[in-house]
Amino acid sequence: MSSIHQFKVKAIDGGTIDFADFKGKKMMIVNVASECGFTNQYAQLQELHEKFSDRLVIVGFPSNDFGGQEPGSEAEILDFCRTQYQVTFPLTEKVKVKGRNKHPVYQWLTEIGKNGVMNSKVGWNFQKYLINEDGQLDAMLSPANPPICELVLAWLKTK
Repeated sequence: MSSIHQFKVKAIDGGTIDFADFKGKKMMIVNVASECGFTNQYAQLQELHEKFSDRLVIVGFPSNDFGGQEPGSEAEILDFCRTQYQVTFPLTEKVKVKGRNKHPVYQWLTEIGKNGVMNSKVGWNFQKYLINEDGQLDAMLSPANPPICELVLAWLKTK
């Protein structure tokens, strides 16, 4: 079975995010948007990043797929995230998370034929995918689930 560690993604600042660098750590993959009712979840994502960076990597994937709620350029998105929420966790280039042209990482996350665990659809901004230390999909959380919740905290304690 393939793992998420096979992917490399263009970072919002022009560098590369190599998921192989995160082997041995849990990951939370989140599609993010700057003008969404859930945008304030950036604060909890950053808090998780700061508290658990020894064992958790959060990667935000900006996307304009829902309600046009991420209309800005990558430079504007990065400035917003850093200014409003002091975001220091990795952010990717702006991507598609649904439809025919969805990013390969999101193809892997949403298709059982690729991830070996489940089919899912990204329903809105701030949907969370939980990936274990071996790069396998553990769970998907709805956008309404805050990043810091009992389920996530319990998951962080498991091996």
